[in-house]
Amino acid sequence: MATHKRKSSKKTKVKKIDPVVHFEMPAEDRKRMAKFYTKAFGWQMQMLGEDMGNYVLATTAAEVDKKGRPKKKGIINGGFYTKSNDMPAQYPSVVIAVDSVKRSMNKVTKAGGKVIGEPMEIPGFGMYVSFFDTEGNRVSIMEPTEEMKELAKAAD
Repeated sequence: MATHKRKSSKKTKVKKIDPVVHFEMPAEDRKRMAKFYTKAFGWQMQMLGEDMGNYVLATTAAEVDKKGRPKKKGIINGGFYTKSNDMPAQYPSVVIAVDSVKRSMNKVTKAGGKVIGEPMEIPGFGMYVSFFDTEGNRVSIMEPTEEMKELAKAAD
């Protein structure tokens, strides 16, 4: 005789996972770096000005929306910052999207990580801060602006 397991009517609460949304790498010479990644991988590079710290945005997807975000799921864009002798831990790293930078800073500290400095605002994108994980890796977290959160919801 076959037995049937009755499905519970209770919904299982899914724990929220904070996704990796961006990568960052240091560059000594942004023009040389941009030429390399464009030639080697076909990435499109956008050189930002001094008001944005001479940051270079890297588009790694062939198809992007009006805001420059990849249309295909699973692809992230990134950026390059200028190497500087007065900045710690200048290594390739990832940026994780979080609901609250302050709450996530507390979680990082409680989990054994070390927050580097204070959160800073990246105009049009959100609040950003870096930390060291328990293995010494520099990782960053970003709390997107309300506009960015709405755009992400619309893309889903």
